Amino acid sequence: MSEPRKPDPVKLIYSLLAVDREMLSDALRALSGLYGRADYLSEYLAFDATDYYTREMGPSLVRRFVSYEELIEPDALPSVKKATDELEGRFSESGRRRVNIDPGCISRGHLVLATGKSCTHRPYLRDGVYADLTLVFRNESFRPLEWTYPDYADEKIREMFALIRKKYLLQLRYHQASGEEE
Repeated sequence: MSEPRKPDPVKLIYSLLAVDREMLSDALRALSGLYGRADYLSEYLAFDATDYYTREMGPSLVRRFVSYEELIEPDALPSVKKATDELEGRFSESGRRRVNIDPGCISRGHLVLATGKSCTHRPYLRDGVYADLTLVFRNESFRPLEWTYPDYADEKIREMFALIRKKYLLQLRYHQASGEEE
């Protein structure tokens, strides 16, 4: 029989898409107000893996990935998703989003995104939020799955997440050594 035990905390990450760099910076400031100090911020990236957001947000979107210093409990992800949905609403104009914020978390074994869209591979969490298992960590790297978004499957993006994971593992060791898990 297995004994239930508290899971390890996880590393909070975001993908941010925006109509321009200024909007992206405004969204990053707002997120830092909610979740503290960022400890990783990617370079500006073109979002060209799909045209999914073009109709709503326009072409030539700019993207950044960010992770936060403070680890969170895995069951906080639905609350984080709800908060980012509210932020998207605050930045909207005439009912159209100007920024898209996709929260997720990195653990030892995977990267999970939070989504409001149900699908076969997305277990329900709570409050209308589902977990999208996006990447699994195996054989020393993140691996895409058959449903992984093309941009997350890109080797450079997976390498970036592997670096963030290394930082997470160091933080987790410190967290456990300091007795913070009690």
